[in-house]
Amino acid sequence: MGGGRAQVNKAHKTRFASKASRHAHKIDKVRSGKPESSHRAAVKGARAARIQQSKAIRDKKRAALLKEKRSSIGSSGAPRVIVLVGLSSSANVGSLAKDLLTFAEGCDGKLRSSTVASPTYKLRTTVLQAPYGDLTSCMELAKVADLLAFVLPANSLYSNDSSSPVDEFGSQCLSVFRAMGLPSTAVFIRDLPADNKSRQELKKAATSFLSAELPEDCKFYLADTNDDLHKFMWLFKEQHLSSPHWRNQRPYVMSEQVCIKPDDNTGLCTLLVSGYLRARNLSVNQPVHVSGAGDFQLSQIDVLKDPCPLNERKSSDVMETEDNGIQIVNTFVPDSSNQEPLLVENVPDPLAGEQTWPTEEDMEEANINNKQKKLVKRKLPRGTSEYQAAWIVDDTDDEDNDSDNDNQAGSGMVIDEQGHADQGSDGSDIDAVSHFTEKFDEETVGDTEMADEENLTKEQIEAEIKKIKEANAEDEEFPDEVETPLDVPAKKRFAKYRGLKSFRTSSWDPKESLPPDYARIFAFDNFTRTQKHVLAKIAELDGETKDCALVGSYVRLHVTKIPTDVASKLCDPSRRIPVVVSGLLQHESKMSVLHFSIKKHDSYEAPIKSKEPLIFNVGFRQFTARPLFSSDNINCNKHKMERFLHHGRFSVASVYAPICFPPLPLIVLKNRDGEQPAIAAVGSLKSVDPDRIILKKIVLTGYPQRVSKLKAIVRYMFHNPEDVKWFKPVELWTKHGRRGRIKETVGTHGAMKCIFNSSIQQHDTVCMSLFKRAYPKWPEQLYQV
Repeated sequence: MGGGRAQVNKAHKTRFASKASRHAHKIDKVRSGKPESSHRAAVKGARAARIQQSKAIRDKKRAALLKEKRSSIGSSGAPRVIVLVGLSSSANVGSLAKDLLTFAEGCDGKLRSSTVASPTYKLRTTVLQAPYGDLTSCMELAKVADLLAFVLPANSLYSNDSSSPVDEFGSQCLSVFRAMGLPSTAVFIRDLPADNKSRQELKKAATSFLSAELPEDCKFYLADTNDDLHKFMWLFKEQHLSSPHWRNQRPYVMSEQVCIKPDDNTGLCTLLVSGYLRARNLSVNQPVHVSGAGDFQLSQIDVLKDPCPLNERKSSDVMETEDNGIQIVNTFVPDSSNQEPLLVENVPDPLAGEQTWPTEEDMEEANINNKQKKLVKRKLPRGTSEYQAAWIVDDTDDEDNDSDNDNQAGSGMVIDEQGHADQGSDGSDIDAVSHFTEKFDEETVGDTEMADEENLTKEQIEAEIKKIKEANAEDEEFPDEVETPLDVPAKKRFAKYRGLKSFRTSSWDPKESLPPDYARIFAFDNFTRTQKHVLAKIAELDGETKDCALVGSYVRLHVTKIPTDVASKLCDPSRRIPVVVSGLLQHESKMSVLHFSIKKHDSYEAPIKSKEPLIFNVGFRQFTARPLFSSDNINCNKHKMERFLHHGRFSVASVYAPICFPPLPLIVLKNRDGEQPAIAAVGSLKSVDPDRIILKKIVLTGYPQRVSKLKAIVRYMFHNPEDVKWFKPVELWTKHGRRGRIKETVGTHGAMKCIFNSSIQQHDTVCMSLFKRAYPKWPEQLYQV
């Protein structure tokens, strides 16, 4: 069997091989010009390039981290801000703040300021106290904190003590701080016993109690003795502090000193705010936001000599010295050609909607187009425009032939595609339609406002609150259902509403019938691209020194054209929190429609209506808004309005507000009579889009009187035959899943014969859905100081 024959193996399958690969072995490698190891060399070169690129990225991150560490710890960086927050009423925050400042300064003398420089630790520190019971002040201090330190008394951890370590206000503060975005956190444990064993046991108990409420990197410190404070200061000096991303995008100044420079008999003044510049460089051409007061421009930035240096030494770069001893190092004045204008609202042109007289070419082109169109006549209700004809469904059937002749006399008019109509409409109905629709909007739940509480008695206020709670419960059980009025024709009361064949796929023009407030706002062609451009522009300021104050320097900002009464409130000696002035990004002073993803807070039990005045805290801003709540449909460009903000689910709140760029946290507060504002909801900024379509839905209901297989006589949906004819094109549905339409009127009291796609039951409910576009309400006063 062996013989001299060579073994023949099965050939490889070349079904998917290319012609070039099958003949590659026949080509001379020298003639082809390709070296034998070209592929291997290319792979090796690509790998080397990837290694080099990774090394460059690591070096860049290392250099940025080193630069940040040097600027935050060294003499060129701003002092680190520690905000002390008491988690219960028994926490003594004042004594801890005094001990920290005294120990850091290294002397037992009287403290002159809340900012001290410690040559021992080569660190500058600002210690602030959050006032217990004042949620708004605690929020404002948490926005500027580098280290948020919670004070926990050890006696509340004892097993024989009935008081909780964290009371109701403390847990509310923790919830709000988490929603805002926590900076670096720490917990100080005070009032500890003398023996070391008990101290460590209490520290373990505090750690196990609060670890679930705070981030994983939160550190727990004993803070009774000087050794404890020394350990904290040493670790705090080397700690890498983290801060929310939204705060790092904008420069801000926390005031060390505030004063007023009045102008000449104008009711306005210039507010002088002195403090350390943080986060980014600030250009004198940028507009700024004064927390709680509004947006303003800068007339000047003075770079002053640092009042709290680490090393006392004479500086030779002082330009001038004022009478009060303040030494000015540098001064920046805005350039009128580069200064960003402070635009808040757009000024509408009343003639912008006017059209010019058409030219002969336009007339000739219109005639040609009209000749090419084929006239298609349809039965439409009286008063229906060409655009409104789009939502009327042409589901004609042979069974309608009997009733068509009856309806021709008074149900509507004939409209063709050229827009010519029979002279059958009554022009006097226009005023009546507007009157009844306005009246209906005032009476619809969710669009109403509580009457002025100053003119109401206690019993009337309680009755109004009870009415709102009942409306909230009814909205959860029977959403969108309204009653058809007996004294007003439905076609007049619901004149602004229309039917939709499909909520998801039916078209709705976002530019149609816009309210007058839309002429005052601004919109973007591409919001994402604009945000990318704006953030790149603000990043360029970090490398510039022209007209820019450098981060970490001690500056004095001249904020111009502030109302005198507002500035006097900011300079009030009884004010317990510093004034914060933050730089605005491009376009952030302009008004638009902002959409927030929002969820009702677990601790708030009262109902929240749409268009109810609420206090919005967005980043450094705090303003009053009247939001419109709606659902968030992912696969649809239309969103259903919600009359109330319900528990346990996210909604979208749309408001008229100054433009902001995400990511930004949202805290919603609700004012209460004689009490501190309560936290009502939390969320975040979603988008800025005036074209987002929010549709208000109403459901008219009727009940079958007589049923015969697919047909039924339905009553109580309308109360006169004219309304039945008017709403005949709109589709019907039942709560048991049937679909149908109106066939004809029956009698003179609004009963109608309907036909459905399946057998209908006697106990079923027949419904009709109508929609109209809803808009938020313009705030009466944006900022309230």
